[in-house]
Amino acid sequence: MFLDNQIYLASRSPRRRELLRQIGVKFNLLMMRETADRAIDIDEQPLDNEAPTDYIYRITRTKASEGWNKVLQRRLPIFPVLAADTVVTIDGCILGKPRDKEDAVEMLKTLSGRSHQVMTAISVAVNDVLQIRLSTSTVRFRELSEKEIRNYVTNHHVLDKAGAYAIQGMAAAFIVDISGSYSGIMGLPLYETAQLLEEAGITII
Repeated sequence: MFLDNQIYLASRSPRRRELLRQIGVKFNLLMMRETADRAIDIDEQPLDNEAPTDYIYRITRTKASEGWNKVLQRRLPIFPVLAADTVVTIDGCILGKPRDKEDAVEMLKTLSGRSHQVMTAISVAVNDVLQIRLSTSTVRFRELSEKEIRNYVTNHHVLDKAGAYAIQGMAAAFIVDISGSYSGIMGLPLYETAQLLEEAGITII
């Protein structure tokens, strides 16, 4: 049990902050870079022939481990570090954040009229113990016209979103059905998150 019942969130995602607040978790942001012009701490490029599950476990573990190292290096108060990563997968391929708007257009064309999986892994590191959970959901899109896709990419922020869409935004109009965790598709599966945090000594309810 941690006296202040707080955690560090090793993520810049405003959606993950919103979801943590939804279940009453107190958190401090743990930025992985001190300044914007520094090189990134974690290379998120998939390895050659790396399966989506292997990729997301590797990246999420690395984020949590690096976050914990930052806590120790900066001599911060000891609280659990929560990290997460989300990818969209289809036909065994990983669709991460698009490189640019044309890449986003191609991703949405690939998803049009088909089902895909959204995988979010979360990891909690504390006192050199690291635990991880994976949430996998299935999302089916209706057929999208090129005009719809280009309008969406032009008028919405897609470059920071896996698969080039956000379920909580206008892209909800593209979705025929989902099976799995809505919050996991947003980027932080709350059931698995609550489980991990309680195991780490954080009281949720």
